[in-house]
Amino acid sequence: MQIVILGLSITSSWGNGHAVTYRSLVRGLSERGHDVLFLERDKPWYAENRDLPKPPFGRTRLYDSVKELKDKYRDDIRRADLVIVGSYVPEGVTVGEFVTSVAGGVTAFYDIDTPVTLSKLDRGDTEYLSRALVMRYDLYLSFTGGPTLTRLRRHYHAREPRALYCSVDPSAYYPESRECQWDMGYLGTWSDDRQPALDRLMLDPARQNSALRFAVAGSLYPEALVWPQNVDRISHLPPVQHREFYNSQRFTLNITRADMVRAGYSPSVRLFEAAACGIPIISDVWDGLGELFTIGSEILVARSSAESLSYLNDITEKERIAMGKRARARVLAEHTASRRAEQLENYLTDVAGRAAFGSRAAV
Repeated sequence: MQIVILGLSITSSWGNGHAVTYRSLVRGLSERGHDVLFLERDKPWYAENRDLPKPPFGRTRLYDSVKELKDKYRDDIRRADLVIVGSYVPEGVTVGEFVTSVAGGVTAFYDIDTPVTLSKLDRGDTEYLSRALVMRYDLYLSFTGGPTLTRLRRHYHAREPRALYCSVDPSAYYPESRECQWDMGYLGTWSDDRQPALDRLMLDPARQNSALRFAVAGSLYPEALVWPQNVDRISHLPPVQHREFYNSQRFTLNITRADMVRAGYSPSVRLFEAAACGIPIISDVWDGLGELFTIGSEILVARSSAESLSYLNDITEKERIAMGKRARARVLAEHTASRRAEQLENYLTDVAGRAAFGSRAAV
């Protein structure tokens, strides 16, 4: 198939979680034989921090404005079997209206921020999506599954809401024998609604046990934030260094945005990356987590600093390694880039088939 994706960024992971998701998906689609064109709005903050300026899979092109997008890529969008517009694309409503007007194939909105998007729509915020545009897309691909899919259909009148979670590229994330530098690591951009959980599940345990070592990697943290002495700070960690980071810790911490916790069924790509590396995960708690990993066997959940500390202090090395292996096996079976590409193919086939049936029924 010919597929066009208009996304926030694939060339830069600075300050966003979209790039690693798109990289994994485009790689998976390309390996399955599809011709993928990724179109990215050229923005200075990404131009200054491009950790993959020329992705080795698919084709990536930058555009400066909506006018340039229309002038240069109209024919690509018209000819494509599938055109995807992602959340947070600059001038996303204008882009979406253009795509749904000229595309000859199936159109889809890929919402990597579903709970945030729906909150915006409820407030009348149309930064990158409007209620009217929701109904124009043939397919609504959501990072959030579960009850949110029903809500999308009934309340927002999305035609075909389907879950398309993030995924991991197993050729980039796998176990390595490395010296253990940290007892627990956390990888995530600063977010004020995640900070209380970071305090509770990592920073408080760090203050309580100075013999343990911790690390927080991610950008945009306030300079005034005071870190415990046994917590190492890494201001930005490009994806090429994620595998080394995971494999240098005994456990990794997963913390979920408040909107995602309320919605449930919103896994972070960090879950799949760490698990693919065979590193056990200590996670906050939210609905749907147990459908992705078996709690207690493939993943641990913590609600307090005491629970975090108990895992770090009481789980034997044999138990830790076994848990990591079970989580890795689950990810390789269900959450790889190839598996997501296959799911997308099935969604497209289903939607295209429904459209064809509707045309025949009308005749």
